[in-house]
Amino acid sequence: MKEKSVSLLSWAYNEEASIGGFLECATQLMMKTVEDYEIVIIDDGSTDRTYEIAMSFQKGNPRIKIFRNECNLNVGISSQRAIQRASKKFLFWQTIDWCYDISELRTFLNYLDTYDIVQGVRRRPVPVKSRLLKPFAGLMKLMGTKHLTKRSDTISKSIISVINYSLIRVLFRVPLSDFQNVTFYRSKWIQSIQYEAKSSFANPEGLIKSYWAGKSIKEVPISFLSRQAGDAKGTRPHAIWMAVTDIFRLWFKWILLGRRGVIQKGKIGRLRPTKGGEDGNKSG
Repeated sequence: MKEKSVSLLSWAYNEEASIGGFLECATQLMMKTVEDYEIVIIDDGSTDRTYEIAMSFQKGNPRIKIFRNECNLNVGISSQRAIQRASKKFLFWQTIDWCYDISELRTFLNYLDTYDIVQGVRRRPVPVKSRLLKPFAGLMKLMGTKHLTKRSDTISKSIISVINYSLIRVLFRVPLSDFQNVTFYRSKWIQSIQYEAKSSFANPEGLIKSYWAGKSIKEVPISFLSRQAGDAKGTRPHAIWMAVTDIFRLWFKWILLGRRGVIQKGKIGRLRPTKGGEDGNKSG
């Protein structure tokens, strides 16, 4: 495991309250997990001290690489720029507020020996036998209080997240259990993708195009962690509008107009509940 070459990516906009804690957590985790690593940060035109704080951390660890956008370009462009600047064999990303539990990083990376992609999932899938009832039962589970309280910081943000997930799943017909989470890729593959989204839809776009290209995807349980400092930007009206615009624009192009090339559906190693009620992993 220590021999793997891994890039950890993230992007930040006005995160002076979170960037220091992020870099500390990221450095500690990567040092104990792999020997050959780098931490790539894109400062998305912050107007506070985010960039200055990040640069001070870089002085103590040359494996931290800081890049700055010329202005605020949004998460979609920032994530793509981070991906292109990764120089290691594998890459993954974590939010700057460290909102996903990647303490089992070593296990997640090990799956890249047998799968092309590893995708985090925030919930336990719903076991329903009838195909007709599966979509309804899944939506009810997603909208349940138990799930919503674990999906994001607030119920309102959770509902937005569920609607976003359901919309992508229905429109693009890719049967993944989560589209907005931590994702692990082989760098050469994800760097070859021609992105068309400029919003947070960029993350789902990478997964959709990978599935359509016949890539194998392993789902693993990665839980949501509440933000401890700073303000979330992903559910602001402008960010939501940009994401929805990208979703319908690309759905019209790829699905209605059929401009998505040759489709070779990939294989998904489905995350399934174990008999004891906890999340487990089985191929399917």
